Amino acid sequence: MTELLLNEQIYERIIADIVPKAEKFLWIVTADIKDLHVGKGLKGKRQRFVPFLEILSDLVLQGVAIRLIHAKEPGPRFRRDFDKYPALIESDLFERILCPRVHTKAILIDGKQAFITSANLTGAGLGAKSKHKRNFEVGMLTNEKQHIAPLIEWIDDLYLGDHCHQCQRRSLCPDPIAKT
Repeated sequence: MTELLLNEQIYERIIADIVPKAEKFLWIVTADIKDLHVGKGLKGKRQRFVPFLEILSDLVLQGVAIRLIHAKEPGPRFRRDFDKYPALIESDLFERILCPRVHTKAILIDGKQAFITSANLTGAGLGAKSKHKRNFEVGMLTNEKQHIAPLIEWIDDLYLGDHCHQCQRRSLCPDPIAKT
């Protein structure tokens, strides 16, 4: 099954529905990373809006391993919010790396579903913004193994720094994944 998602459908289906249900691991790859708020609580009841980092922290506390790979330093509000969630700082289940060459936007959930998108991990990209304030975004959600398996391998190679030694942009990298 492959599903096309547009604009606010991305938030509703991926961020509000699928991501909080991750059971084993959640890998997020994004070029840009900024403050992002999402609804928390039961639908139909009064939801409160919290930093997406709270959802990630909740998942880590439930034993879900999270990898966050991004291309540049997060915005100041994201960094300020990050410090409010000790599970993200202290747990070995939360791993974050920076690679300036990353332009990919993908979310991998438990190795069973993959979302490949134009949207960055920002409020206007993936967040709970009104349809009149959000970016115009598109993405594909799939559970097809022929797409998920190579994506898992590619993200894992990136995470492990397999590309670092041959990277010709290493001089611009603030914190190379693989040391020389």
